[in-house]
Amino acid sequence: MSLTMTRQPRTPPSVAVLLLISTIIATVFIATDAGATSGNALFWPGLALVVALAGLSVRACAALEGRPVYAYITAGVFGLWLLYFWQLLVVAFDVPRVLLPAPTLIAEAIGEQWPLLLKDFVQTVLKSVVTGWVLGCGLGFGVAVAIDRMPFLQRGLLPIASLTSTVPLVGVAPIAVMWFGFDWPSKTAVVVLMTFFPMLVSTLAGLKAAGKLERELMYSYAASYGQTLLSLRLPSALPFVFGALKVNATLALIGAIVAEFFGSPTAGLGFRISTESSKMHMPLVWGAIAVAALTGCAAYALLVSLERRYAFWHPSVRMK
Repeated sequence: MSLTMTRQPRTPPSVAVLLLISTIIATVFIATDAGATSGNALFWPGLALVVALAGLSVRACAALEGRPVYAYITAGVFGLWLLYFWQLLVVAFDVPRVLLPAPTLIAEAIGEQWPLLLKDFVQTVLKSVVTGWVLGCGLGFGVAVAIDRMPFLQRGLLPIASLTSTVPLVGVAPIAVMWFGFDWPSKTAVVVLMTFFPMLVSTLAGLKAAGKLERELMYSYAASYGQTLLSLRLPSALPFVFGALKVNATLALIGAIVAEFFGSPTAGLGFRISTESSKMHMPLVWGAIAVAALTGCAAYALLVSLERRYAFWHPSVRMK
């Protein structure tokens, strides 16, 4: 009879104590002269101690099991440590703000220009990204179902659809501006073009993922194509569809921001990055980048939650 040793996950109280100790030591280090300049004799030993504490705290959070929220806690702790070392190293090595501003300066710029950034968020995300993402994903899904229903389209339409993924963004964006104007419809057109093909390919792969025995069973029941699609094939395709939705969420945001570089009204995250970088106002540039990054993270987290809710049966979801 063999005995196997299993590693028990850390309990939340022990992780909380470790996080508290790490936070206190890190705060004391950055508030003293030791963390103010790299020339201080205590800088490198203190930095090594804080790095070790950061690694232990992130590792302890990653070992937590039992609730999906622990994954978000781990990501949050890791992100806070990155911001901490960013602030520490920029201040200690006196990096010019033109090259890389400190997180405190970026936060200050966001606070001061929040109404302006909110207007940019509405223009880029709520108008261009959301509209283009919904239209592009919906069009790709519908065309995939049509190709699956009528196989002759797979030879004629699929190769043409693949061209949308090879067209360079820097070439399409100026043309879209000429066709649809400088406002958000031109950015929506670019987003539709970028998100169409990933959804098409993923949905086609998902529709083919249903097992042969299950399809034969539906055939033996004299189920129609629509009944088989709704009862068997679409549920089997859900993990593939959610994968495309998550990929397209980031592609849509990138596409809309880049498209705004080639023509935009006086609002938009891409417009703000372009104009403020020409003025060397880098804290506001990084502030716009931070708003876009947080938006992408929030969209990805929302889609992951929906995937766990509606595709909980799939092994790739159960293992998360």
